[in-house]
Amino acid sequence: MSKELVEYLSGFVTENRLNRFKEVIQYRTRHLTVVLEDIYQPHNAAAVLRSCDCFGIQDVHVIENQNKFEANPDVELGSAKWLTMIKHTKDPSTPIGVTERCIASLKKNGYKIIVTSPHKNDCSVEELDITNKTALFFGTEMRGATPIAYEQADGFVKIPMVGFTESLNISVSAAVTLYALTNRLKKSSVNWKLTEEEETEIRLQWIRNSIQRSELLEKEFEKKNLR
Repeated sequence: MSKELVEYLSGFVTENRLNRFKEVIQYRTRHLTVVLEDIYQPHNAAAVLRSCDCFGIQDVHVIENQNKFEANPDVELGSAKWLTMIKHTKDPSTPIGVTERCIASLKKNGYKIIVTSPHKNDCSVEELDITNKTALFFGTEMRGATPIAYEQADGFVKIPMVGFTESLNISVSAAVTLYALTNRLKKSSVNWKLTEEEETEIRLQWIRNSIQRSELLEKEFEKKNLR
């Protein structure tokens, strides 16, 4: 039914936009995903989302332990509506922490957890094994990832630097890391592209975000198909 709904709603979107969807989606991937843990500066949050969109990362996981995730709209420039945002928040009904639940969910879906850190000597972005599905973990601006993320990580990655300053701003770090890894992925033999079902799901999301009050059109579509 999703394919038929996409076809129906496409009739309310301009041809130029539909062509742009077709062009962009071929570079989208879920082989790499980004996890943002407790990012509290809106301009950093927004800049990371823009980088994810620009480099073809479809899914972004947001962990809210202490800080609410808010992206500066003047920096984000609408990039969030083209991404699939998965928020992980506190749940009073479970003793398991937010970060722990997010990591468990990702691992269940076949992702390796790779924490980005300048303080670990595991490997550089040029050396990281990207054969398997990989979740890139970025911690807070001040202290980096939480201890639980370090404990449950499958590995660590860093950006080689030769200056006096030992770390990059998180938004710059994310941009450099994503550029390097998506570039490597495209040149590899890894099957990093979306499945047909995933493409349909994401196209539907994009079309919905392009139509005002798309839910009314969907109700009309459902009525026609129930007759």
